[in-house]
Amino acid sequence: MDSTNLSDLHARMQKAFEVVLSDVSTIRTGRASPAMIEEIVCEVYEGSQRLKLKELASIAVSDAQTLVITPWDQTILEEIFKSLQKSERGLAPNKEANLIRIKLPPLTSEQRQEFVKLLGKKLEAGRVMIRQIRQDKMREIRQAFEAKELNEDEKFRLEQEVQKVTDEFVGKIDELGKAKEEELLSV
Repeated sequence: MDSTNLSDLHARMQKAFEVVLSDVSTIRTGRASPAMIEEIVCEVYEGSQRLKLKELASIAVSDAQTLVITPWDQTILEEIFKSLQKSERGLAPNKEANLIRIKLPPLTSEQRQEFVKLLGKKLEAGRVMIRQIRQDKMREIRQAFEAKELNEDEKFRLEQEVQKVTDEFVGKIDELGKAKEEELLSV
């Protein structure tokens, strides 16, 4: 085992961070964002296909409170509309000629607090993913040391590097959380 094996550690932690980033972006703030709805699964073509909204339509922000969905195939407008209504995200879509408009009502202070709690849970899940990856890498280093592939100095140095990368990604998650919480609480 050598330090080049730590490159997969960084890649794995980056993927975990991207999962957290994607998950956190679905939390509604006071501002309209395509990320809030792009992962909604829609049953289209008479239920024969289940696709994410981002695969079926363009999603644009027309103003801070309004999302506009324009299907690439106009024949599925009604099916997308129904999927948005059933999405359990408290959306009230309005169908127009060839697009769907979603006007987001302002968040109440209770809703904001609930979203902050949800954010905390999602961030902690991200930290757990990062710590699990660290634990796996530490186990690999211990096994290499026990198999006499590493001396004690190399083991210590690698463990420090793993902890340094872990701290970097936990810091990124914390920064993401602070920014999102600020966004949630600003009226």
